[in-house]
Amino acid sequence: MSHSHDPARGLRRIQYGLFLLMAALLTAGFLTDVLWLLGLAAWALIAAGLVEMIYRP
Repeated sequence: MSHSHDPARGLRRIQYGLFLLMAALLTAGFLTDVLWLLGLAAWALIAAGLVEMIYRP
């Protein structure tokens, strides 16, 4: 089986990972009422948006 090197694939994995991280931090922040977790979730969402805007294939 041959694997073609797709540079956008790695960026998509990073973006999906950031979205999953954001969802986990957001859920944990709401459940525990810890504000800094919500802040980290916001930064993860911002980073995923920047990856989408800057490195969009």
